[in-house]
Amino acid sequence: MTSEQYPLLYRVNFPSDLKGLDEGDLPQLCAEIRNFIIEVLSENPGHLAASLGTVELAVALHYVFDTPDDKLVWDVGHQAYAHKILTGRKNLFHTIRLYKGISGFPKTSESEYDAFGTGHSSTSISAALGMAIAARLDGNEDRQHIAVIGDGAMTGGMAVEGLNNAGVSKANILVILNDNGIAIDSNVGAIKEYLVDITTSRSYNRFKDLVWKMMGGNTKYGANSRAIIKQVGNAVKSSILRKSNIFEAFSFRYFGPTDGHDVIRLVKLLRDLKQLRGPRLLHIVTRKGKGLEKAEQEPTTYHSPGIFDKNTGELRNSECPGKYPPKYQTVFGRTIIELAEKNEKIVGITPAMPTGCSLNLMMEKMPHRAFDVGIAEQHAVTFAAGLARQGMIPFCNIYSTFMQRAYDQVIHDVALQNLRVVFCLDRGGLSGEDGATHHGVYDLAYFRAVPGMIVSAPMNEEELRNLMFTAQSGGDGPFSIRYPRGRGVMPDWKTPFRKVEIGKGRKIKDGKDIALLSTGHAGNYGVEASRLLEMKGLAMAHYDMRFLKPLDEELLHEVFTHFDRVITLEDGTVTGGLGSAVLEFMNDHNYSAKVKRLGVPDKFIGQGTIEELTAECGFDANGIAESVISLLQVK
Repeated sequence: MTSEQYPLLYRVNFPSDLKGLDEGDLPQLCAEIRNFIIEVLSENPGHLAASLGTVELAVALHYVFDTPDDKLVWDVGHQAYAHKILTGRKNLFHTIRLYKGISGFPKTSESEYDAFGTGHSSTSISAALGMAIAARLDGNEDRQHIAVIGDGAMTGGMAVEGLNNAGVSKANILVILNDNGIAIDSNVGAIKEYLVDITTSRSYNRFKDLVWKMMGGNTKYGANSRAIIKQVGNAVKSSILRKSNIFEAFSFRYFGPTDGHDVIRLVKLLRDLKQLRGPRLLHIVTRKGKGLEKAEQEPTTYHSPGIFDKNTGELRNSECPGKYPPKYQTVFGRTIIELAEKNEKIVGITPAMPTGCSLNLMMEKMPHRAFDVGIAEQHAVTFAAGLARQGMIPFCNIYSTFMQRAYDQVIHDVALQNLRVVFCLDRGGLSGEDGATHHGVYDLAYFRAVPGMIVSAPMNEEELRNLMFTAQSGGDGPFSIRYPRGRGVMPDWKTPFRKVEIGKGRKIKDGKDIALLSTGHAGNYGVEASRLLEMKGLAMAHYDMRFLKPLDEELLHEVFTHFDRVITLEDGTVTGGLGSAVLEFMNDHNYSAKVKRLGVPDKFIGQGTIEELTAECGFDANGIAESVISLLQVK
């Protein structure tokens, strides 16, 4: 960064520097921040479109409020890149989402300006409310608490729960609804339609503009403007919209909608709202991808686009079509269509991730049988349970990290009633650059604890197809299939589906020195490790367990009858996963062997490439080989 290229941003490292600028400088500063984000992310991929849409908001918030004393909570943390740049991390921004670099999400251990850690959606209102009540209990009535919620997060049930509680709390909380009409894919549901009604109401917007002019041109900020705002709120509620404003119904004082890209106007409005107390909601309208034409036109593609040309926005795809096997996600999307064409009972469900999980393919071909329910994992699971109760076969595709949010529904609404819901857990294992909030490393352990749950993990894409076929081929009870983001082995699309025997693993390779028991995609690291060991004259037997529940006990008896050195391998937490299950089996059947468990250790893992993180956790090919050699040396 140079002072010639970024004359204002070069001088701004913290909000205190920002406050030294004239208001008239803020539009230029916003343009510089936006260009800086585009420049850095064009070479270092990250969440682009969402943060481009919140530049003016971030500038206005830090210009008006006294952060970090005033608490600013960013919902869906990938909106917060401009916030990071303004709060001491500008010179580290080139490391965002890189191994040992700064996080792509707000992280309390990274900065005092990150008031609350956020990566999952719809948490900001609850967190800010807790902070506001804590301030009140400490006798601090002046501290401001701001929750910025957007990118579809208002469709999450937890956000509504937070509104419901905050509205009657009289807490000093300001909710800013960043309404850009899209999460990663387009928003869905009644709340989305309601926001469209508000933002397109001609009479409402004419009245809003009139009041704004009254505030800005005919009054000074203080008691008079506060009285006007109160009158506006009552008028909007009673006459303009001709129906109760949903936020007013939650006892919030509602203001907006207003242009979220007019930084001067935002500053003026936020200054006035700062004078008020109690629950308030400011509704701003922004454009995801603002400032980069390609991102504005294709916000889903440019949510996290990879490397692109900073001038034109054109994506730089270095992969040749057909050179690599399809991603697990693509295999899921194509396979569910194949199965649904033959089985009319199959339906697909996703909570706001149709493109990410490839259910969009089914939504395009069979729109009446594929459902995006919004950012609502709990609802997705119970909705699936209702479908299953009436004889349908729902494939509920939820990222592993988000599946955590609906664990009660899995137990109470699905498993307890022994319903066949097929849970396809996308992004199982280490998720890479998204870091600790998004690693899908707990599902093997927490699903293993659920009675009647079938827990499976394919080692490659062909196995994914066969497990999906098996899951819809009959039987009762929940069936989970977890797989990672990315690629494995090219499937043979012409090969007929093969029904897999539930609870049966397979031997991949013979060996005399030691046995490796793996589950899921991590088994591919074991295959690489076998080659490394062969160069050292060691022969490792390799078994793909395929099912964590029910376990293949016949296979385990074979292993412990022939081997006294065993390694377990999984890309989930070693606490409660495959390794724990094998040790329990040994104990129950009085086997004695030296067992080394490889997987994700009992700590939170940061961001980085999959290669960097598997090496850190010790279960890449080199780590497995080293563990084998070490275990063989144990007497």
